[in-house]
Amino acid sequence: MPSAAALDHVNDLATFVAASPSSFHAAAESARRLAEAGFTGLDERASWDLGAGKYFVVRDGAIIAWVQPESATATTGFHILGSHTDSPSFKLKPKPTTGAYGWLQAGVEVYGGPLLNSWLDRELLLAGRLAMADGSTVLARTAPMLRFPQLAIHLDRAVNDGLTLDKQVHMNPVWGIGNPDEADVLAVLAESAGVDAAQVGGYDVVIADAQRGEVFGGSNEFFASGRLDNLSSVHASLVAMIEHAATGSGDHIALFAAFDHEEIGSASRSGACGPFLQDVLERIGHGLGANTEDRNRAYADSFCLSADAGHSVHPNYAGRHDPANRPLLGQGPLLKINANQRYATDAVGAALFATLCKQAGVPYQEFVSNNQMPCGSTIGPLTATRLGIRTVDVGIPLLSMHSARELCGVEDPLRLAKVAGGFFSA
Repeated sequence: MPSAAALDHVNDLATFVAASPSSFHAAAESARRLAEAGFTGLDERASWDLGAGKYFVVRDGAIIAWVQPESATATTGFHILGSHTDSPSFKLKPKPTTGAYGWLQAGVEVYGGPLLNSWLDRELLLAGRLAMADGSTVLARTAPMLRFPQLAIHLDRAVNDGLTLDKQVHMNPVWGIGNPDEADVLAVLAESAGVDAAQVGGYDVVIADAQRGEVFGGSNEFFASGRLDNLSSVHASLVAMIEHAATGSGDHIALFAAFDHEEIGSASRSGACGPFLQDVLERIGHGLGANTEDRNRAYADSFCLSADAGHSVHPNYAGRHDPANRPLLGQGPLLKINANQRYATDAVGAALFATLCKQAGVPYQEFVSNNQMPCGSTIGPLTATRLGIRTVDVGIPLLSMHSARELCGVEDPLRLAKVAGGFFSA
């Protein structure tokens, strides 16, 4: 049976995921929790008067928070724990209200690489941000209102021999009965946010699974939820950051960074390829009186853990995995390694992670791809390339990655949080 602490952690993770159906909601929920813990929110448009303390700043669907110790100087290094707030899904297109044959449907564009079939026959909601005519933005989320209905087997007798889904033709969810010329899906969104639909000038809205995360299994060893890739890492990092601010020590500046748009390449103002992290690091350095040489010295004394979910061995597809390295749910977080730098881990980073896990009393597992399978990537190599900060890629193992509902071991999210806490305080 899982420990009580692990069950408490995944119950809070389920609450966090439920509050975070979009990247914007994830950043807002993180900000709410940080503010509740005494962190000071900063506005990028304002001057920052930084001293010892704890701070956070939000940029669109991304958030960075840090704890600056009294001992910090212009050359003090950073311990950065990076993750991402977005997940594969579907995003509302322009002219989103569509339909045919008496049905109301929503026009959506595929975001990232979702397992399309996993989204069929589920109750789904819309969530994201609305940009108003006066320049303000508001968060919006509906109740469960959409569904991708699968064709009955009576109308496709060969469906179990191979399901083929056309992204344009088949992935148009229904949300009502009526005439699309007389309905407006944006009006439902605006009503959920308490604003006038006529004042909505733009929107960034995605579909999310409406079902709450659940513990299950013969011994309650499994946890299933939407968006575990990568809210499992965001939540673990956030929990560790808040605990570090309350009880931690250390001579480095502990920093939590949750970026947007990782699932589509990270090339945005709030993604890991963008300037957000560097902007914040330079403003912290400026407050400490750092010049260019000081910043370079600080970066050379810095380390980044890139935390993103990885793959558990699949019992029905074991041949898709490396024959010698087969991580399993519930056996500890992953150290992710790739010879072609799809992950940024090197020998020094591997040794550090092993030490952190040992100090935290946490087992860990190594992950490497089968040579015949292409390897995914993370924000780790991007951060290492942009800033020259040594980076190691880690995360918890999952089954059903990029499904509408992913699966992890109950013990692993808390273990990742414990390692994150040790990293912040190291």
